[in-house]
Amino acid sequence: MNGTIHPTAIVSSKAELDEGVAVGPYSIIEDEVFIGKNTVIGAYVRIFNCVRIGQDCRIYENAVIGREPQDHSFHGEKTKVVVGDRTMIREGVTIHRATGEGQSTVIGDDVFLMEGVHVGHNVKIGNHVIVANKTGLAGYCEIEDYANLGGIVGVHQFVKIGRLCMVGGLSKVVKDIPPFVLADGRPARIYGINKVGLQRAGFDSTLRGHIKRIYKQFYHGGLPLRQAVEVIRKEGLDDPIIAEIVGFFDRSKRGLVPWPGLRPFLGDVE
Repeated sequence: MNGTIHPTAIVSSKAELDEGVAVGPYSIIEDEVFIGKNTVIGAYVRIFNCVRIGQDCRIYENAVIGREPQDHSFHGEKTKVVVGDRTMIREGVTIHRATGEGQSTVIGDDVFLMEGVHVGHNVKIGNHVIVANKTGLAGYCEIEDYANLGGIVGVHQFVKIGRLCMVGGLSKVVKDIPPFVLADGRPARIYGINKVGLQRAGFDSTLRGHIKRIYKQFYHGGLPLRQAVEVIRKEGLDDPIIAEIVGFFDRSKRGLVPWPGLRPFLGDVE
């Protein structure tokens, strides 16, 4: 290993640090920890047992990773935290390991967790996700790829947030948010599609308009939502966008956030 460990840091002999890992002052790394190549760990970081962190990550001061979950059903079973590559974990972030023997709390590649974020037990975060300051993700939440959560958002346990969603700051999310939309409020509701996020992801105006029409049919087609899902499922068997949205609806356990009114569907798609 060609990295550096500050003389005040405590690193277990049972931890494995790959080439180029740097550990800052007063940080503590416990047993059964793996840290990938060129990851940098700042001062006063605590990494508990059974944590795996990928390469080229940056972990800032006072982050706590792998602490036992805040869950009455946890009884000391062996569980993990798994963090992907190139993920940035800012100051004071807490990431708890899972409940349930052999289970993991998982954070993907290229994720940005800003200062003070809490990631609860059994949470699954996809790739390229941004979570802003002081947001809390309760146990068993799932955040899909390229989602973006604003600051001080509260996400209820078991909630799912779909791919390329944008959730406004200070939102209270108690139901599932399907892919490609903007959501905001207490409790959160849908206000339109995530036009800017979709543009950045390469969705042209035709595809964005297609997404709008699908959601209009779901939410404002005059049928109960579950019945509308079945109608659209049959009509769009070969459509990957319909398949993704319908698949998300099928996996929903908390129910879906509302999209009240017709106004968000009117106007040109830019």
